[in-house]
Amino acid sequence: MSDAKRPLLEVRGLKVEFTTQDGPVTAVHEASLTIAEGETLAIVGESGSGKSTTAMAVIGLLSGNGRVSEGSITLAGEELVGASEGTMRTVRGRRIGLVPQDPMSNLNPVAKIGTQVAETLLAHGLATRKDVDAKVVETLEAAGLPDAAARAKQYPHEFSGGMRQRALIAIGLACRPQLLIADEPTSALDVTVQRTILDQLESMTKELGTSVLLITHDLGLAAERAQRVVVMHRGRVVEQGPAKQILESPQHPYTQSLVKAAPSVAMARLRPEDFSAKADASAVETIVEFDRVTKEFPIRGSREPFKAVDDVSLKVPRGSTVSIVGESGSGKTTTARMLLKAFAPTSGTVRFEGKDVFALSREEQREFRQRVQPVFQDPYSSLNPMFTIERIIEEPLSFYGKGSKAERQRRVRELLDQVALPSDMARRYPSELSGGQRQRVAIARALALKPDVIVCDEPVSALDVLVQDQILRLLGELQRELGLSYLFISHDLAVVRLISDYVAVMQHGKLVEAATSEEIFTNPRDPYTRRLLASIPGNELRIAS
Repeated sequence: MSDAKRPLLEVRGLKVEFTTQDGPVTAVHEASLTIAEGETLAIVGESGSGKSTTAMAVIGLLSGNGRVSEGSITLAGEELVGASEGTMRTVRGRRIGLVPQDPMSNLNPVAKIGTQVAETLLAHGLATRKDVDAKVVETLEAAGLPDAAARAKQYPHEFSGGMRQRALIAIGLACRPQLLIADEPTSALDVTVQRTILDQLESMTKELGTSVLLITHDLGLAAERAQRVVVMHRGRVVEQGPAKQILESPQHPYTQSLVKAAPSVAMARLRPEDFSAKADASAVETIVEFDRVTKEFPIRGSREPFKAVDDVSLKVPRGSTVSIVGESGSGKTTTARMLLKAFAPTSGTVRFEGKDVFALSREEQREFRQRVQPVFQDPYSSLNPMFTIERIIEEPLSFYGKGSKAERQRRVRELLDQVALPSDMARRYPSELSGGQRQRVAIARALALKPDVIVCDEPVSALDVLVQDQILRLLGELQRELGLSYLFISHDLAVVRLISDYVAVMQHGKLVEAATSEEIFTNPRDPYTRRLLASIPGNELRIAS
């Protein structure tokens, strides 16, 4: 490392332990890394790899049962391990800033945005009561928030996800820190919003000369935004080096598996070894059809309703995967929920096997609900925490009176086997399962009634890249074995590329483009589609095959 880029942060032989009922558990083993002044370093790895624990050890925010048991952390030569809480309070915010992962849970919902920025400025003596309001507006403007004076008077729930993340960036950089820790700062955002936020973060940190420790599970994002990458696995640093070198020529088997599993728009649909070839669309029966569907919602205080879905026509061929993509607010989820009968269309028709799903008899409706099943986005909130896994999967069978208790229990075991989970999982509760295991349970529950169509609403967006790859392959195998049709909702075009036969692109409630997956990704016609594709992190980087 050159003298011009001397280390700002040095972590040497870091060991972090957590006290549990079963004794101490080591979460980080002898981790070492350095960050130069003005450099961006990314730590990548799946959940439980120790990347966030390492970052929280640096800023002194480990949970009450956690401690640094060995090693050294120095900031500009000053040792932070063993420093007093008073010292760490000065370091936090003033010298090390933090942009946490979830903006909704990390902003106080009952305090105005301006008040939360002001607290940071006042706590570190960077503003007085007299000039704090002006400094707040200046700070929010620097983070790219338009009309900052008005926004400062609003509450977090009045902000979009991107605006909330900008507010957190403003707070994290308010004190012009030497180092900024950005923990999955854009994982919950759409690709176009994500790019805007990352560009803003990059320009601000460059202007301030701030070093960045970026925590992410997105290899493309890490390679695009960081000069160097550290790969962690089970609490250990297994590989580190220049970002592009790690992506293009990974050396450690774990890094190789991460790179291989990372979805990319350069990849074709997972076939032929994984999926059976699909027939031409014109020769395949349509199982679901949206015919000029519009959905409007009333707006309080306005005569004009909000048009969430605007004159959308779309077909789902039997046995295929049709993905609807677009940013938040594009209407993709509302469209899917009309198929699930969560919303009735304002106009137009939703058909299943040629029948209007909103004109079915009671008996037909009962059958329809068994044949069209959902898999939701968040495997942590879509399973009842009070139920065992067996009861969760058995519930739809019990509700529709399918078989005896013993037959239903056998069916639960069959389903667990189908989604590659051990039978003893039936006795566990959701809290005892990982995110990937929970999503497999959600898929098993959706399969319980032997449906023809599964509506997948962002089913892998909350999962790490390796688990994501497993779930996508599972969905493909089940489709091949059971002849399932998928309506797949996602904002992640790299994932859509892997799973889809056909893709529909929505913007502001309208269908702007629809074609085969190959056509959309190799020859996008609409400017909005091209913009979505261009916004994918690492899209232009060559990934090791």
